[in-house]
This record gives sequence, structure tokens and C-alpha cells, in this order.
Amino acid sequence: MDILISNWSGVQSLPESYIFPPERRPGNHKIQPSKDIPIIDLEKINGPERAQTIQQVIRACQDFGLFQVINHGVSRELMDQTMALFKQFFASPAQFKERFYSNDLNASCRLYTSTLNYENEEFHYWRDNLTHRCHPLEDHINHWPNDPPYYR
Repeated sequence: MDILISNWSGVQSLPESYIFPPERRPGNHKIQPSKDIPIIDLEKINGPERAQTIQQVIRACQDFGLFQVINHGVSRELMDQTMALFKQFFASPAQFKERFYSNDLNASCRLYTSTLNYENEEFHYWRDNLTHRCHPLEDHINHWPNDPPYYR
């Protein structure tokens, strides 16, 4: 289980089992290199330009697979605090994180880093996920990590 909850933040190169051969990689779309990532402005998402904004998101997903969002209303301070919180959580010792590791898709709080079929996969997908339910809050918050202390 240690491999599934280890600290990957210091890894300098990707382990071979996470590198899919070119013929096994998803998708066959040829995407031209670009320095221009689509920018989606959410300032008017609740106004008459809502449908146009949604179409921009769809096009960006289809054409690029990613986009940048501006005017979303989340402060830089909150984003920085959130990133720091998750960096601290994922840098915690494996012994702490293992209590959150679960294959149960319905768990109130679930840490996972690969698919449920990890042992049988020839190649693995890289992901570090901490997922927890939030509604109703009083039913789930007691399952959330209590460290870092300001997580809850």
C-alpha cells in the first residue's frame, strides 16, 4: 500500500510503469503546438452571454483539453492558502495518509492515487486524489483529515 500513498512531490523522474507506450496513449488527435491557452472569462456567466461562455468552455475542452479561467471570484489569497494546505497534506507521512486510503467509491473521505485495478495494470495512471463529501456538512466533516489543523 505504501506505493499508493507515498510522497510523490520529490520525484524527479516518472517511474517506468507510469509511461504508456505511444501506441497505448489515449486519443489520436493531432494538436498543433500553441503558446495560447484559451482564456474563459466568467465575469458575465450569469448574464445574457452565458450560452456563449459555455460554448467557449466546450470548444476549449475539445480543441485544447484545458483552459484558464479569469474573473471567477476566488481570491488569490484563498487559492494560495488552498494549494499550501494540499501540499502539506500530500507531504504528510504515509502512515498518516493510509487511514484515508480506500477503494470504497462511497467513502465519506477517500485518498487514492491509481485505479482500483492497480495490481493487475501493466501501466498506471498518475493521480493524487483526496475526495470527500461535503453535504450535509455535519454528516461528513468528522471524516475529513484533522491535519493540517486548518483543513477543516
